[in-house]
Amino acid sequence: MRRLLFSARLAALSVVLGGRAVAQAPTGSEGSLFLLLPTGAQAVGMGQAMVAGKPGSEGIWWNPASIAEQDKRELAIHHSKTVAGVGDALTFVLPTRAYGTAAISLNILNIGEQQVTDEFGDVVGVILPRDVVLAGTYAANVTRRFSAGLNYKVVQLRVDCSGQCSSVGPEVKSSRAVDLGAQYDVLVGAPLTFGAAVRNLGGRLNSRETNQRDPLPTQVEVGAMYRLKFIDHYVKDTELRASASYINSRSFGGKSVRVGTDVMYQGKVHLRAGYVGHDRRGNASASVGFGLQSGAFVFDIARTFGGLPAEGGQMPVYVSLRYLF
Repeated sequence: MRRLLFSARLAALSVVLGGRAVAQAPTGSEGSLFLLLPTGAQAVGMGQAMVAGKPGSEGIWWNPASIAEQDKRELAIHHSKTVAGVGDALTFVLPTRAYGTAAISLNILNIGEQQVTDEFGDVVGVILPRDVVLAGTYAANVTRRFSAGLNYKVVQLRVDCSGQCSSVGPEVKSSRAVDLGAQYDVLVGAPLTFGAAVRNLGGRLNSRETNQRDPLPTQVEVGAMYRLKFIDHYVKDTELRASASYINSRSFGGKSVRVGTDVMYQGKVHLRAGYVGHDRRGNASASVGFGLQSGAFVFDIARTFGGLPAEGGQMPVYVSLRYLF
């Protein structure tokens, strides 16, 4: 039963992350591939090109340095529904004037309940497989232009059960990892920012296939975000931002280029579009997004187009709700 459960999990993640290359990855713990899934509707709407952006709490999962200049506390939930499962990331961000910004986050991917039956076909238990990340974040401005950040993450693959399911679990596999990030503004207040991040560094997790501790799927990403000032002369109260990044996921999905745009009206309404292109997997995906801020509340939604749909035939959807105070 454990092997069947693992195979279903790997198949779903392989589809979301690009099928062929993931399935052929020669190293690493396949069960930890959920760490490559995107988090946050802003980033997804912009084609995941967010390493140089400052999207609030969801920036923790793209570049921990992005929250260094945040000036308001934030409580947020980032929800996703894909073929891999239902994800929810809860985050609390606490900025300080003199000591930088700290945050704590809990990210849970619910794979879906499975029933356990006896030899007569009667349901005797329920299995609940979940992938969990608990992250602590710290970021600060090193200079007026340069900021740096760090995530320390506890990663767990959990198979909990209730009822008569002793042959299946419960089972917990744990690891530790760090994310490192930096951002650089060309000039203070200038419209151009560069970003770089290394994610899932240093951790190892026991693989269910090889029964040995294999490395987590480390990612290296560099990119830039630019505000096109010329739009201000033609459209009143409107800003246009464009971003691009290059990412190397080692042998887990290969290399890709990501681009995105964000059109903001009066600082409250956002229309986004993005594209993820792959040079080795031979597939690509597009995305669109919408955002709205009303007072202290910020709402974002995004959808991707490519790969298999989520449950019910719908394309994957991402929703973020943030409260700033």
